Amino acid sequence: MSSKEKPTLGGTRIKTRKRNIAAPLDPAAFADAVVQIYLDNAGDLELVAKSIESCDLNFSRYGDTFFEVVFTGGRTQPGTVKPDEGERHPYAVIECEPRREVILPSVIYVQKILRRKPFLIKNLENVMRRVLQCLELFEENERKKLAIFTALAFSQKLSGLPPETVFEPLLKDNLVGKGLVLSFITDFFKEYLVDNSLDDLISVLKRGKMEDNLLEFFPSAKRTPEAFFEHFTKAELLPLVEYHEKKIFEVKLKEMKSAVTTQIAEEADICEVIETVKQQVKDAKLPDIEVVGILWDVLMDAVQWSGKNQQQNANSALRQVKAWAQLLNTFCTSGKLELELIYKVQVQCYEDAKLMKLFPEIIRSLYDQDVLAEDTILHWFRKGTNPKGRQALVKSLEPFVKWLEEAEEEE
Repeated sequence: MSSKEKPTLGGTRIKTRKRNIAAPLDPAAFADAVVQIYLDNAGDLELVAKSIESCDLNFSRYGDTFFEVVFTGGRTQPGTVKPDEGERHPYAVIECEPRREVILPSVIYVQKILRRKPFLIKNLENVMRRVLQCLELFEENERKKLAIFTALAFSQKLSGLPPETVFEPLLKDNLVGKGLVLSFITDFFKEYLVDNSLDDLISVLKRGKMEDNLLEFFPSAKRTPEAFFEHFTKAELLPLVEYHEKKIFEVKLKEMKSAVTTQIAEEADICEVIETVKQQVKDAKLPDIEVVGILWDVLMDAVQWSGKNQQQNANSALRQVKAWAQLLNTFCTSGKLELELIYKVQVQCYEDAKLMKLFPEIIRSLYDQDVLAEDTILHWFRKGTNPKGRQALVKSLEPFVKWLEEAEEEE
């Protein structure tokens, strides 16, 4: 063998590394092919779905383009919803009549496609985000169609579509400022509530992190409870109005509770605390019956309980009652409110084992501090309606009631 010849291994198969050669991107041809499927089947969405299932188009690459065809009838210009060159079909969502029974088949059609090609959910999200961010480019009638489609998509629990896909893109300042978002979301709410309960709608809003921020759909100059009430009352969405009023009410109660809790923790003067509560009641128009309940909760929450030592617990609770009796007295201004306070004490003693035996002592202390009147205590004892622990608590209060009745007879 010549010294210049290189040795070889006979019979050895030399493997060559294959290169993955990507097919050239051609969304225009893909869009035209999908449009042709619509046209060949005259817009019959069941037949269109079957044709799409059996075709060999590259949906994993052109998923966004597919949903552009679904919503607008053809391909759109990159990054926009403006029509691009190419074939179009007249069976798109924005070409339908703005009625739920006409748009529902499109939602069911998309659901079928997603079940067979679940990877397309991300593409649906992409296109819906883009569409909703460009609401101003659509006519009023087209925006209503999109709202109906979106509501039906959630109503039909369209595979994996997250609510934030809808709500986040809507909160663009220019869209909100023009009132387009409020109009869209109103149509959305109305359509969704046709087949679903308010609780279902609230669940969707919660998942989209919007249940506490409904005023953000309003232009900044109209973000008031009054504007909310007026708009959605006119739209005949009274359950939503009631829900929102309840949320506002709960927030105001929490604010008052927080303010009083802070003052008690800081050992503020009782007159200062009373003025704080009065101002909160005036500003928020809080019902007296709610105020009494919150004040009791705050006072008991501030007690330093000592575990299983019943006597120390009794002493701590009674000291708290005595120290803040003036606060309770200021707001227990009627027999009805005094009775509400007894019910609060009853429920708390029933639910908290360490307080169960303290019930008669707490009632006696509230009586001694002139927070509770004799007639109110006797009424609760004889005719109280709250059943929680009532039998045991009535029995524990018998000696005190007997003392009251004897004192009344002596007088």
